[in-house]
Amino acid sequence: MTEILFYHLKGQTPEQVLPPLISRSLERGWRVVVQASSEERIEALDAHLWTWRDDAFLPHGTWRDTAAAEQPVLLTVNEDNPNGATIRFLLESAAMPADASAYQRIVLVFDGDDPEAVEAARARWSKAKTDGFEVTYWRTDENGRWQRQANANGG
Repeated sequence: MTEILFYHLKGQTPEQVLPPLISRSLERGWRVVVQASSEERIEALDAHLWTWRDDAFLPHGTWRDTAAAEQPVLLTVNEDNPNGATIRFLLESAAMPADASAYQRIVLVFDGDDPEAVEAARARWSKAKTDGFEVTYWRTDENGRWQRQANANGG
């Protein structure tokens, strides 16, 4: 069954939180697709993933690459899954893929400081539950570690 995880950002950017999450996904042997709703966000992530740590980088490409299907991490604005990813990150209210049940996990990353993003996340939470997906809600603690919230209510 597909798990849908809601990651509530508070004073953080996707560029700050995605690299460690993507890195852990790769360590598990998963292929990753990251979908944003703007090419500008994809370009920013593309540049950032090469330099996010001095001692490491995340191998990746964009949907424009001729070898997109071979990338362990693919950045895209599209809903397809050319690299056969098992986990999909959705940014900036990117649309839920029509084949959501084909993924092991879908991670919706939303800006907790944006009331519209919070409201959209709540609506997506309700829809995911209605559609029978297992849903969880995550926030960072005072030390910056992701914690599953006991009273998961979508925001």
